[in-house]
Amino acid sequence: MATTADIRNGLCIKYNFDIFKVIEFQHVKPGKGPAFVRTKLKSVTSGKVIDNTFSAGHKIDEVKVVTSKFQFLYNDGDYYHFMDVEDFTQIQLKESALDNPGLLKEGEFVMIMINTEDNMPLSVEMPASVILEVVSTEPGIKGNTATNATKPAKLETGAEINVPLFINEGDKIRVETDKGTYKERVKE
Repeated sequence: MATTADIRNGLCIKYNFDIFKVIEFQHVKPGKGPAFVRTKLKSVTSGKVIDNTFSAGHKIDEVKVVTSKFQFLYNDGDYYHFMDVEDFTQIQLKESALDNPGLLKEGEFVMIMINTEDNMPLSVEMPASVILEVVSTEPGIKGNTATNATKPAKLETGAEINVPLFINEGDKIRVETDKGTYKERVKE
């Protein structure tokens, strides 16, 4: 058993008959009244995000997890298949377990949290950014780049994001995985 003092980002807890991962937390000590911890929790089974407030000293049921490095192999429509880079065992996860599956390229490395009690995968942590090639986009109009205008672009993984007007087909771009947004053009 842990308490609210042990809450940190990435901590997995049992709450309301489900397992949640702490995304954000804030310890609050108001001038009047008892202290409390405001949290944002994400269900590792459904992906649903909830806000919750725990009173200070509240007991929480911590879930012991192990984080391992896995390589993304392929997806077959329903499941995403990963391989452990150390012992080469393979696991498959539903699309709902991933935060932004459209940005996952074959061969990409991710960190997967596994519950030590039943060896079930809980969540997938993607890298902060990925480099993907633009497969199709409309050509930019010369002289129209003074504003922060964007246009849709289809990436090699099939995902569509908005990119600046100067991005062309064949360009490699860095995409932030947590927001799914364009970050910069990459020269290779």
